[in-house]
Amino acid sequence: MSASKGVAENMLWGGRFTQGLDPLMVQYNQSLPYDRILWQQDIRGSLAFARANTKGGILTAHEFSEIERGFAQIATEWRTNTFLVKENDEDIHTANERRLSEIIGKDIGGKLHTGRSRNEQIATDMRLWLRDELRQLDVWLCDLIKVSVARAESELDYLMPGYTHLQKAQPVRWSHFLLSHATAFASELQRLREVIRRVNKSPLGTGALAGNPFQIDREMMAEELGFEGLLYNSMNAVADRDFAMETMQWGSSFMLKISRWAEDLIIYSSLEFGFVRLSDAYSTGSSLMPQKKNADSLELLRGKSGRAFGHMAGLMCTIKGLPTTYNKDLQESVEPLLDHIKTVGDSIQIATGVLSTLTAIPEKMIAALAPEMLATEFADYLVRKGVPFREGHHISGQVVQLAEQNKVPMDTLTVEQLKTVDARFDDDVRACLDYERAVELKDAVGGTSRRAVLEQTAVLKKLL
Repeated sequence: MSASKGVAENMLWGGRFTQGLDPLMVQYNQSLPYDRILWQQDIRGSLAFARANTKGGILTAHEFSEIERGFAQIATEWRTNTFLVKENDEDIHTANERRLSEIIGKDIGGKLHTGRSRNEQIATDMRLWLRDELRQLDVWLCDLIKVSVARAESELDYLMPGYTHLQKAQPVRWSHFLLSHATAFASELQRLREVIRRVNKSPLGTGALAGNPFQIDREMMAEELGFEGLLYNSMNAVADRDFAMETMQWGSSFMLKISRWAEDLIIYSSLEFGFVRLSDAYSTGSSLMPQKKNADSLELLRGKSGRAFGHMAGLMCTIKGLPTTYNKDLQESVEPLLDHIKTVGDSIQIATGVLSTLTAIPEKMIAALAPEMLATEFADYLVRKGVPFREGHHISGQVVQLAEQNKVPMDTLTVEQLKTVDARFDDDVRACLDYERAVELKDAVGGTSRRAVLEQTAVLKKLL
């Protein structure tokens, strides 16, 4: 007997095959090198399934006790890295079931799979693993938001330019900038929690596609495994990878936001801006230029967003044309999902480390403020005197033009010069050139005044 024929005969599906597999096909088909990470979930699902089959009379109490004993030993072997993988272990399900029969014998071990398909098994394992991983991402994302809020409160008095089109626009608080990203992260936190609810549904007990013939108690298994409800159509349950796709959509959306956050800090940490200085722990130097301090942590965050987008696009291309129900193409949902979760999880932790250790430099922020950023204050000044805003906007534009014509900063224009633009300017117009005043006037909900910023921190704390 050829080695490859022996492999085929020992596969869970090998009974009807008489010819061996191409050795490359064996390797091509295997998923154990990466789905072994699901060993714990596979054991939990198998125990729940065996318990339910015991309730249904398929297994005796003694047989279930032996299965429990066998899986306890298998768990120890995985945990201590002593599990011996064999040639016919194509995936984590095959490996665990093969080892179980070795420990407790095939007479009992061979009953484990009664009424169960690997189609439902992998969907169950993936959902169990993903649910717990997403809950960990929730914790890490909360930490990132907490650090943002803490810095916003402790550095409330720092003023900086706010930008549109990367052009200086209006003065804002540094804390307002931090909270602009924290608010975006909070939206992602809410979406993440919605994704977790949809991931946490049980496919166990749906068979290969048509359902279970032994009246297995699916609710009992779902409750034991901590699922919040069932998937109610067996064909959909084994074919569905929306939970993986939606996770990657969420992860891509989050990584898009963390990439923009990173881009801002890359710009602000440059010598041209100098608003922040990164910790040495999250920077690198140049192999040639000793003066360089590169924001590699932020650049990697920006770069890995593309990796996350690729996971999502790849999975969507894989599943878009599949016929109902299970197809081996779906194996390609596992590996990118594992990498996606690691990429996103590492990125959240790196971002938190960067933000908690960077140094803000308020002197540089203040120095970057320019009088022209207060042009809107002149328009608002005229509005308070009853001038229509559109007219006031036009007049304030003329003030900017006057300063440009005279080649002087706008804050050096005299009241007399301002009156040549519009007679309604009076001595009190000089107050418009106060950056702190301009910031404090933006006091409506969501604004950049001290009160409005603290209100935003309170809202985020409540969410957390």
